[in-house]
Amino acid sequence: MSETDLNSLPILKLLRADGHLHSAGAHAVPLTGGVSSDVFLVEDGGRQFVVKQAQPKLKVQDLWQADISRNRTEFEYLNYVGRILPEAVPKVFAAGDGYFTMEYLGEGFVNWKQMLLAGECNADHAAQAGRTLGIIHRISSGNAEAARIFDTTENFHQLRTDPYLVTTGQRHPELREFFERETVRLESTRECLVHGDYSPKNMLIGDGRQVVLDCEVAWYGDPAFDLGFLLNHLLLKSLHHAPREVGLGRLVEQAMGAYYLERRLPENKQIEFDRRTAGLLPLLLLARIDGKSPAEYLRGEQKKDFVRRFVPVILPVPELSLAELSRRWFAAIAEQIQGDEIQEAPGA
Repeated sequence: MSETDLNSLPILKLLRADGHLHSAGAHAVPLTGGVSSDVFLVEDGGRQFVVKQAQPKLKVQDLWQADISRNRTEFEYLNYVGRILPEAVPKVFAAGDGYFTMEYLGEGFVNWKQMLLAGECNADHAAQAGRTLGIIHRISSGNAEAARIFDTTENFHQLRTDPYLVTTGQRHPELREFFERETVRLESTRECLVHGDYSPKNMLIGDGRQVVLDCEVAWYGDPAFDLGFLLNHLLLKSLHHAPREVGLGRLVEQAMGAYYLERRLPENKQIEFDRRTAGLLPLLLLARIDGKSPAEYLRGEQKKDFVRRFVPVILPVPELSLAELSRRWFAAIAEQIQGDEIQEAPGA
C-alpha cells in the first residue's frame, strides 16, 4: 500500500472528523487480526495507537453476520477489566461509531497461540491465563453494573451459540439434542462477566505482562463458557502436535488449578461448575471441527475424525469432571498413536 493510500484510509477520515487526530500527517497501517474486525496502527505525530473497527460480516467461509455494536461491548470490557487488572488488558482511549482506540503494545509481545503451535508450552503462561480469568469471574460475579453493561445475549448468540453450537448440532443430527439443550442452558444463565473468546490467540505475552485482547463477545452469563473455551484450545493443540508430546496436559492442569484458586468457590459449587464445564467442553471440541469457525491448524481428516469419534463417546458420561475428561482425551490420543492411527500432519 502506497503512502498516499495510507493517508487516505476511511478510518483516518473518521478519526479526524471525531477529533481524535492532532497531526495533518497522521497515517494508518492495517494490521493482521481476526475474522471479525479491521485493525489499524495509527501514527499521529509523536504518538501511536491502535484502532479496532468491527465489520458486519465475518471473514469465514460460511455466512456469518453480527451487529457491529459488539465493538462498543469490547470497549466496555477492556474498560471494566482495566479497573480490576490494569496490566491484563490494553488501555482504551476513546470510542466512536463502530470503532475504538487503544494502547499500542509494541513489537516486544508474542502471540500465545503461535508459541503453542511452535511447541513452546510454558506452564506459567497457562497458570496466568487461569488466574486472570478466575479473578475477573470472581469480582464480577453478582455485580449489578456488569450485568447492566453486558446484557448482550443477542450478541453472544450471533457470535457463539449459533455458529458454534446450533450449527454443529445441525451438522450432527444424532447429537443435536445435546447442542440444543446446552444452547438453552447457556443463554439463560447469568452469573458474571464472560469474555466469550478466551483463547491463546487473544493473548499476548511480553514485557512482564500477559495481555488479553478481542473481547467483543463479552457477555454477562455463564463462566463455564470461558474456562471451557480456553481448555478446548489447549486440548485441540495437543491433537495438532500428536504424535509429538509437548506438555499440553500439564498446561491444562495449571490453567484449571490457577482458575479455581482465584475463583474461590465453595466445594459444592466448584463441583457443580466443574461438571457443567465438562458437559460443554466436548461440544466446543466438535464445534471447532464442524462449526462455522473450524480450527485451521488441524489439517487432514485423520485428526478431525478423532474428535468426531471422541465426542459422541464422552458426551453421555454422567457426572464427568474436567480432570477425567482431560485424562480420557490424552489416553485416547495415546491409544490412537500406539495403533498408528494418528500420524504427524504435514507441516506440523
